[in-house]
Formats: sequence, structure tokens, C-alpha cells
Amino acid sequence: MSVNNLVKRLQNEMRGDAGINGDAQRIEQMVWMFFLKVYDAQEEIWECTKDKYKSIIPEKMRWRNWAVDEKDGKALTGDALLAFVNNELFPTLKNLPVNENTPRGKAIVRMVFEDLNQYMKDGIILRKLINIIDEVDFSDADDRHTFGDIYEGILKDLQSAGNAGEFYTPRALTDFIVQQLHPKLGETFGDFTSGTGGFLTSCLNYLKPSVKTTSDEKKFQSSIVGQEWKPLPYLLSITNMLVHDIEEPNITHTDSLGRKVTEFKDSDKVDCIGMNPPYGGSTGMNAKLNFPTSMQSSETADLFIVLIMYRLKKMGRAGVIIPDGFLFGTDGAKLAIKQKLLREFNLHTVIRLPGSIFSPYTSIATNILFFDNEKAKGAPTGFSTKETWFYRLDMPEGYKHFSKTKPMRLEHCKPIMDWWNNREEILETNDDGEVVSEKSRKFTPEELVEMDCNFDQCKFPKEEEEVLPPAELLEDYHKKRAALDAKIDKKLEEIQKLLGIDTIVIPDSVRGSRS
Repeated sequence: MSVNNLVKRLQNEMRGDAGINGDAQRIEQMVWMFFLKVYDAQEEIWECTKDKYKSIIPEKMRWRNWAVDEKDGKALTGDALLAFVNNELFPTLKNLPVNENTPRGKAIVRMVFEDLNQYMKDGIILRKLINIIDEVDFSDADDRHTFGDIYEGILKDLQSAGNAGEFYTPRALTDFIVQQLHPKLGETFGDFTSGTGGFLTSCLNYLKPSVKTTSDEKKFQSSIVGQEWKPLPYLLSITNMLVHDIEEPNITHTDSLGRKVTEFKDSDKVDCIGMNPPYGGSTGMNAKLNFPTSMQSSETADLFIVLIMYRLKKMGRAGVIIPDGFLFGTDGAKLAIKQKLLREFNLHTVIRLPGSIFSPYTSIATNILFFDNEKAKGAPTGFSTKETWFYRLDMPEGYKHFSKTKPMRLEHCKPIMDWWNNREEILETNDDGEVVSEKSRKFTPEELVEMDCNFDQCKFPKEEEEVLPPAELLEDYHKKRAALDAKIDKKLEEIQKLLGIDTIVIPDSVRGSRS
């Protein structure tokens, strides 16, 4: 089955429906149908493996009983199909009887439909879509595997439809981070901005070969924890977990920043966290108030770093993708967050990523922070970090940048893997032996604190930096200027103390240049 061909066929058919406006609505129509098709296939398995299994969906509403076209002329189509979907199917699924005793595997049907809409006005086109989706056989291992590719394609289209600050994470990157975190059966792996479940599926794929017994399978079923705020990615993630053999996906439709971090109990914490939080946006005061005063940043990415620290079990491991702004930022909240990372966690590795990782959706430069909730052996007094290593991942040979046609692959992370267990500083010199750039270098936590927690180390050479779009360029300049201003202010304060001067009058011309 051709993934691209399937999605294109669906999109082309929907362009003829007057009720659908834009890619976002087209995608929403696709995913509710995919969900019901996948859920029906999963129920076929449960009917064979569970005694007296009874579906939460009324018989008339089950995919097999209304969607499947037996080519006998009896399948619903046209106005009759529209009337059924709008007046019976959606109202029923949105209001299925659910209580605290309802198994999650059944309750998710209502949970995913509560915020979904049906926009189509042409029942004949709707019938064509249903028939195309019904071609996928989820009892076939190859089709189940291909479905992950379908969803990744849908997510890319969703980004193109405009969801600022949220970018498709290449599977190569999620696979690499999961490999470095080494989750084990019996541990829990969390992603509190789980999107369509990229990190979660990477974890499941990593754990699957370890499942040998019934006990292993039970641990596998409870290995992932997800949270997602937006309805459409939430639906995608639930369906993705079903396809990956998770019977009762532990993914909650909620705002991860909507709870006070001091209220988390041990039962809310996980062993491993892999995340790519949304960034580039700001958050409201209500969310900020859920965090300690010193770390109440206006940037969502900063708050998610704090959230992760509060939701990581003792001895837990985290790998988090974060934008450059966090590394060189010097405002009070960022400094407090970075100092907490060094003093209370073992921030052992920072990987600098090429700027085109998320191309073509954004050219924002990103990094991976790896840290553990434990005190490193030999860490200096007042710190849990012994040393922080920085490593710059350069573009692979023959690549100028990543793109849709030349995406990042797991093999491109091999230089990091080779370096990971045999770390050494890598300094690049010119013909005169002068150091011109640092590819890998380690710092003690004292050194980093002395530098105002400037994590902007092992930078990319200037000639390799990409030109940002105007809005991102302005934001980047403002952040770098704020960092420079903070350094200047600190130096002026030191000079004043040496001279015994309380204040220094700054000329208006100079003050104006820094406004």
C-alpha cells in the first residue's frame, strides 16, 4: 500500500466537498474515520482474546456494521449516510455512558469524539472516503506498520496548515533519544506534550523485542504515559498507540501546565521522559502561577523544563529538545531553571543540533538536554552535576541541510553514539594551531555558573548558520542583545564596586542604543 497515494486520494476527494475549508478540516475528517477503522480492528482481536467481550459502541454504530461496503448496493451513501453520521453516529459516540469504572480501552471512544466535528456536506464523497480507508487491513502486519507512516504524513500536513510552535519531530531523533535513555520493561516512559505519540512509539518499538512472557506483556502495556492538550493530535496519538498494540493507551487530553508542580505525588512521576515541548510561544499568568516564583517564565519551553524536573522519579532519565534561546538566555527565570538543573540534577550532556532538523517548518536552532535525577559521583559540593559535556552534531557529508526529500536518518546520529561512551574534547584549529571552534568540550558546574549559566557552547561555525525568517531573526536578536546587556551590566557593577562608586550616569546616546 502506497502511503502517499492513499493520503493524496483522500485529500483529492475531499477537495470536492463544499463543507470542508482548508487542510486542518480535511485532516480532522480523515482521522476520525481512521480511528473507528483501527478501533474496530482492535475489537476483533479483543473478541478473540477476552472472554465475553462487549463493545462500548452500539452494534449499529460499529465500523463493520455501517461503513463496510459489501458491493451489494446496500451500503449507506448520499443523504442517508450524512443523516446517519450527523444525527446518530456522532451524537451517540460523544455521549457514550462512561464512569470511573469504565476501562480506559472503552472510555477512549467517547474521549476522542468529544471535541471532534463532522464538516462534510456531500454524502457520496463521504462514502468514497470511507471505502478508501476501509482498504487498509489492520489485521495485516505490514498495513499496521505502514499506518505509522500515514500518521506522520498527516502530522506534517497538519503543521503546514498552521500550528505555530509545534513541529514534527523526526523519527530518527526520537529513536536516538530513546536509545540513549535506555527504557526498560517495568519502567514508565512519559511525554507530557505527546502530540501524535512519536516519542511514545519510539519507546514501544525499543521495548517490544524484550517482551517474552505474559508478565513482560503486562509491563509493556503499562510502559507509556502521555498528555496532549490539542484534540486532533490527541486523537492521532490514541490511534497510534492502538496500532502499536497498546490496548488501553494511558494518554490524557489535558493541559500539562495546568497543575501546580508542587502537587505532584510519586505516582505522577515517571522513570524516563522524552519530549519536544512547544516553543516560540508564550503562556498566560494562570499557567505561570503553577510554578515556583523564581521560575515563572513567560516562555512555554522554559516551563516544560521545570515540569520535567518535578515529574522525573529519583534516578530517572530525561532527553528534551529545547531551542537555542534557553541556552544563552539570561533572564531571572532562565537562570534559576539552569541553576536548578546543575544543582539538583545531573545535566551531563547537551547536544547542539543542525538548524535544519525541523525544515521546512522552521529553521529555529535546537538542542537536546540529557539529565538524570541523581547526584553524579564526584560532583562538587552544592551541585548534583559533576561535569556537562557539549557536543556539536554537524551536517552529514554530502548534506547542506535536511529537507522533506533528504530527511534526517538515525545513522546521522552515529557520530554522537561513537563519541557518547568514549568522550573527549574535540577542538578544531587552523593552520597556525589556533583553536577556531569547539566541536566537543566539557565544563564543570562552577565554570558554567561563573559564566551566568551560558550553555551556548560548541557553536556552529558562522558560515554554516542559516538565515532565519524575519520574525524569528528579530526574536533571536532581541534575546542575544538581552544576554549581552546582562553581561555588560554585571561588568559595570564589578567596576563600580572596585571604584567605590554607587551609580554610573549612562549618556542618553548610549542608553538609547540599548533600549
